[in-house]
Amino acid sequence: MTTVETRIEATVRQSLSTRAARNLSTTTKSKPQMRGITARWLLKMLPWVDVAGGTYRVNRRLTYAVGDGRLSFVSEGTEIRVVPAELRELPLLREFQGDVADAALDELATRFEQRQYEAGDLIVQSGHRRGELFLLAHGKANKLRPGEFGDDQILDVLADGDHFGSEVLTGREDAWDFTVKAITPCTVLVLPGQSFQQMNGRSDALREHIAQAVARPVLPQNKAGEAAIDLSSGHEGEAMLPSTFVDYEQSPREYQLDVAQTLLKVHSRVADLYNDPMNQTEEQLRLTIEALRERQEYELVNNPSFGLLHNADLSQRVFTRTGPPTPDDLDEILSRRRKSKFFLAHPRTIAAFRRECTRRSIYPDNVVLEGSTVQTWRGVPMLPCDKIPIVDGHLSSILVMRTGEDDQGVIGLHSLDIDDEVSPSLNVRFMGIDDKAILSYLVSVYFSAAVLVPDALGVLENVEIGR
Repeated sequence: MTTVETRIEATVRQSLSTRAARNLSTTTKSKPQMRGITARWLLKMLPWVDVAGGTYRVNRRLTYAVGDGRLSFVSEGTEIRVVPAELRELPLLREFQGDVADAALDELATRFEQRQYEAGDLIVQSGHRRGELFLLAHGKANKLRPGEFGDDQILDVLADGDHFGSEVLTGREDAWDFTVKAITPCTVLVLPGQSFQQMNGRSDALREHIAQAVARPVLPQNKAGEAAIDLSSGHEGEAMLPSTFVDYEQSPREYQLDVAQTLLKVHSRVADLYNDPMNQTEEQLRLTIEALRERQEYELVNNPSFGLLHNADLSQRVFTRTGPPTPDDLDEILSRRRKSKFFLAHPRTIAAFRRECTRRSIYPDNVVLEGSTVQTWRGVPMLPCDKIPIVDGHLSSILVMRTGEDDQGVIGLHSLDIDDEVSPSLNVRFMGIDDKAILSYLVSVYFSAAVLVPDALGVLENVEIGR
């Protein structure tokens, strides 16, 4: 059958076919291409600091922790319970430690009542008696206060893990000075003041701890929570000047360099015979290094220990007011720091922000950065990063940061001049040839990131990017 087809083709064609001619020609080839290579803006924009000893210590002024963190919850079907140990995130229970304390917190966690609120419901109302502690397990709510001209002003946006009304633990039952209104369906755990007082009367350890916490003097501090430095100004004559000193944290945080590694294997026959016109080993290494750099950026964003998403201070985490990322939301997060260098967001999040701008007939400027045209907001570039996760297909985050040691910002950490280095903090080491004639190369990259002061990094959370 093949012979017949060949004869027919030969009688019809009057010149050599391109298919046959390719067997005698040398094709022009591209280098091996890789779809997973991205712009890696974070690696480009972070100032990198050489960490010769493998560890970077961030020394700060002494800060008094107030214990206003977020709480965690567990669910069993439709029932939601607060994790007992997480109650230490409440200011008065921050130092409540020990076996007796654990037992008291276990019992206290069982006294919370679960309530459901629909969008538009008032959870608490200004002027009503303050007699309950509220833990927001799921949903989003606005903290409101009447404005000067009668309209409501949004003081804050509360979301999963937030709480309010912890003053009830001290026995205070004055009136609420704000209103909390659900803007989505909310699940709230509520501790009635009477139930807590019953618990407080039964637990000597809890009662003594609350009394000591209330009686503890408030140490002087500045608006950032740092130990105050006593100064004097505006005086005349020979006034007695205050004496002071700058106190430091006793146990500053240390960042150790992390590592991403892989073992590249190349058969010696491939390395010896198939190197024209491209060196096979070099191409294998090039693509492996690209993959490692991609992993490096992923870890800088998502690593639980030093990743930027997990290391933003709670005071620098902001929730969107309506869901999608609006100009108002970005203005809010910009206002919390000076000299913001750039935003970092998933490309779909940037598209969602662009849609909100178009809806308001706002058209942000573009700038050319590193040879690429990028969108800006208030003069701050918005850089795409597909390493920022999208949760449940429609929720993501936007990061904004100040960078550099001189500005007490976010910095990248790496180590230069390591053995067999082929690029900064990345080396390739030949591991030998095994009995199957396979060459092995250990490819490693060392890195980490540090946030020098809390306001250097901010995160806009729970950003809805659905169309």
